Amino acid sequence: MQVTLDGDGFAALAARPYADVLIIGGGINGIAAFRDLAMQGLDVALVERADYASGASAASSHMIHGGIRYLENGEFRLVHEAVTERNMLLRTAPHYVKPLQTTIPIFSTFSGVLSAPLRFLRHGAGRPRERGAALIKIGLEIYDSFSRGGGQVPRHTFHGRRASLRALPQLNPDVKYTATYWDASLRDPERLALDVLRDGVAEGRDAAARGRAGVDAAVPSIAQASAAARARAANYTAAVGVDDGRVVLRDVDSAQEVRFAASVVVNATGPWTDLTNAALHEPTRYMGGTKGSHIVLDNPELLAATGGRELFFEHSDGRIVLIYPLRGRVLVGTTDLEHDMTTPVVCTDEEVDYFLGLVAHVLPGVPVDREQIVYRYAGVRPLPGHGDLAPGFVSRDYRIESARLPGDVVILSLVGGKWTTFRASAEHLADHALTALAWPRRRSTRGVAIGGGRGYPTTERARRQWVAEHDVGLGAARVGVLLARYGTVAAQVVAAIGADPDDAPLSSAPDFSTGELRHLAQTEAVHHLEDLLLRRTVLAFTGRAGEDVAREVAAVVAPVRGWDAATIDAEVARALAAVRAAVPAGVAA
Repeated sequence: MQVTLDGDGFAALAARPYADVLIIGGGINGIAAFRDLAMQGLDVALVERADYASGASAASSHMIHGGIRYLENGEFRLVHEAVTERNMLLRTAPHYVKPLQTTIPIFSTFSGVLSAPLRFLRHGAGRPRERGAALIKIGLEIYDSFSRGGGQVPRHTFHGRRASLRALPQLNPDVKYTATYWDASLRDPERLALDVLRDGVAEGRDAAARGRAGVDAAVPSIAQASAAARARAANYTAAVGVDDGRVVLRDVDSAQEVRFAASVVVNATGPWTDLTNAALHEPTRYMGGTKGSHIVLDNPELLAATGGRELFFEHSDGRIVLIYPLRGRVLVGTTDLEHDMTTPVVCTDEEVDYFLGLVAHVLPGVPVDREQIVYRYAGVRPLPGHGDLAPGFVSRDYRIESARLPGDVVILSLVGGKWTTFRASAEHLADHALTALAWPRRRSTRGVAIGGGRGYPTTERARRQWVAEHDVGLGAARVGVLLARYGTVAAQVVAAIGADPDDAPLSSAPDFSTGELRHLAQTEAVHHLEDLLLRRTVLAFTGRAGEDVAREVAAVVAPVRGWDAATIDAEVARALAAVRAAVPAGVAA
């Protein structure tokens, strides 16, 4: 059954302004907690002040990884959990999470061997230094030991200079070794988040359909919704205060407000956690996030030089950096800088210089310049406060803080959290909420397939069979593209395109069609054109969100969004401003 994300979620919340749990924050951690709680049969609501997965969740390095570097800080629990979750996501979300071959260029043998134990004993304190082959070899042996139970990725390999340059001829000839191991790529973070959200909505509708039975009847004071869906979500809805024990929610576009009652409030706003708590009259100082930026380059020579694998290494200043082939482009990142959350989060020109310099260091024979940048973005990691500790050594683990809002409402704040461990952190958040409500856990999310990962064909034979079964006249090639883009959710997209009398390829981006975009605009809570260009599709990420594309897409979806000519102009201007905030001046999108 197709699940539609409500395009007017605020109205649904205003019509029934109460739930057992209200989650504030529609990034991946809040969305995953929403799904988990919906699976328990609770009445749960989620609000996001902007678009879903548009904050820190949209600024990732597109990786699902165990975090080999965290071993040096002694975070063995986190690494074990992350590797376990990585292996699970390879099975539960195979449409978006796939094995990623990763190579580390190494320029010394023993660098870091003496300083690493001191950093371990001091929990990351000390001056960052580039790691040498000996230290990386030890780390990878430990890392592989955490992966043995999952059996999802091969063990690491080590090569000397000659073999390394045979495999990657453009590498800096000063390289002494390369180490190659496997993690996982996250091809479409925002679309995976939408899949998780849809699953939560579906669970809520199923719970409502089942009615009040079993454990519901044993706790009559909880989960009063029987006819209406028990899992509701609204984007462009902000939590702006507390009034008489209720959270004040504001529709960002219309400025309408409603007071919303909940027994438990979950603050999953990531790096904005302290600001959200302050708005709710519960001042905290939990967070100390650091900014990470990336650039996307359209450079075929650089793409070829990667050999189809990610290059992941430490720069001379100790920062972890990556050069990553993705969607015919090359992603380069990331920085780790202190940031004030009251100021805009942008990738600066200084950071761009840093990225271009590191590419020149690792692949010196490949010319790279600013004109090849088609997109750049920045986000703030939701890290805990860390005092004088260097940003690169701040723990990537998470914890949950509990307090009470006016009206004796329990508020749970997630401090930390990352893409790789979103299911596990959501499970912990949900368990805290369940305890506060004296509500039993009915099901685990462990091993439960996500969205278009259900029934996803993982062999070529199975893929051809799926395509043949779902081809209703679009042609095998087109259905195959949609399957790769949406997973098995493509069945609904194919049906929508087949029913659209005016479906045709976009003239400005022919790999998308008019019927496909209208379907997204109608079923995925699209409020603004930028939602489509930046998050529902990869048009902006791949550098194809200039004015021609923006105008064509706006005109295509205007009928389903109810946009007139003036609104189209306003939406195009807004979307281009969002894209230009990412693309540096003088570079054509």
